[in-house]
Amino acid sequence: MPSRKPASIHESLEPLILVARDQRVILDADLARLYGVTTKAFNQAVKRNTDRFPEDFAFQLTKSETSCLRSQTVTSRQKTSATQEDNGNPSQFATSSRGGRRYLPWAFTEHGAVMAANILRSERAVQMSIFVVRAFVRLREHVAANQAILKRLAEIDRTLLEHDSALLDVYEKLLPLLQPPPDDPKRQIGFHSKGKA
Repeated sequence: MPSRKPASIHESLEPLILVARDQRVILDADLARLYGVTTKAFNQAVKRNTDRFPEDFAFQLTKSETSCLRSQTVTSRQKTSATQEDNGNPSQFATSSRGGRRYLPWAFTEHGAVMAANILRSERAVQMSIFVVRAFVRLREHVAANQAILKRLAEIDRTLLEHDSALLDVYEKLLPLLQPPPDDPKRQIGFHSKGKA
């Protein structure tokens, strides 16, 4: 069986971070690869230490969540492959010649990823956990920046709407002044009697 290429520190982790249950998570297969162990060994270590992984640190995905994450994974993989060459990063959903995963994947939040590094106790796991935390922090900064931009755009939109209504009011008041003056009645040529009896 070919071994998976371990992740390097220069590889971008943002495409590996997905959203499940309104939380940013990284899946067990990706964490295992980052920490330099097999997914099976990684999940066994997590099972031996279940008391360290409450629901807000790690949770097993449902079938519907797994299928939703498939589309997130495909989209993020396409975006990164357009900007960089493939680093041998197999999808956690890819099937092997033996039929693929038998169990639904586990999702780990930022805190769960750090806790997983603690239970593995390898030098590589410690180094990569710092890398993983930094990736989560960068994503949080991007989200905060986007929220600030969205807030500023909303303020600009509100100001423009106020200006639009004020300009419309000024235009409606100026419109009668911009109309040409009414024509004076023209005198008709010829003899006209002032009154007919």
